[in-house]
Amino acid sequence: MGSQKYQYLYIKNMFCSHCIQTVTEEAVNAGLKIQSVYIGSVVLSKECTKDQLRQFNEGIGQKGYFVVSGKRERMIEAIKTEIINMIHYEHKIPGNQNISSYLSFVLGKDYSYLSSLFSSSEKTTIEKFIMIQKAEKTKSLLLKGERSLSEIALKLGYSNTQHLSSQFKKITGMSPSEFKKSNESPGKTADRPCAHLMEK
Repeated sequence: MGSQKYQYLYIKNMFCSHCIQTVTEEAVNAGLKIQSVYIGSVVLSKECTKDQLRQFNEGIGQKGYFVVSGKRERMIEAIKTEIINMIHYEHKIPGNQNISSYLSFVLGKDYSYLSSLFSSSEKTTIEKFIMIQKAEKTKSLLLKGERSLSEIALKLGYSNTQHLSSQFKKITGMSPSEFKKSNESPGKTADRPCAHLMEK
């Protein structure tokens, strides 16, 4: 018997478990044979038909997601996915690698190439994208109220709370304490690193 062949669909703007659930629902609605769904991709156990792919594209398009097919676009989504996983889902970088060397290793490209590709397409830098994601993770942790600011700084790789606060203010326009005070309402959370986080 031959080995199982899978079809991969690469999806733009998937950044959290809510995104996975939404895209999975649309894949089911389109009749796709799902093997698995991850942040940034859908793996099919059977190749979909053109009609199924069109229906799936229309369904996810209404929710703000898009199938990407070009090599450049797929590489950009891979960069975003790796960063999202590191910051929001605590995927560990092995050894003493920094983020740039890790991205270069897992994606098989020089970091200078990845940086240039990302900047030319997204109109922002990888470094700025990382700052945005760290600010969003900080928001989530602040609203949960389970960690002190110094614990959050350590968790996100900042040298101290002053460094975190400075970066946070550059992105959000307010300090962590100002943000927390302005969002102190029962049950309020910020757990989803969704598509709106891509705003420049």
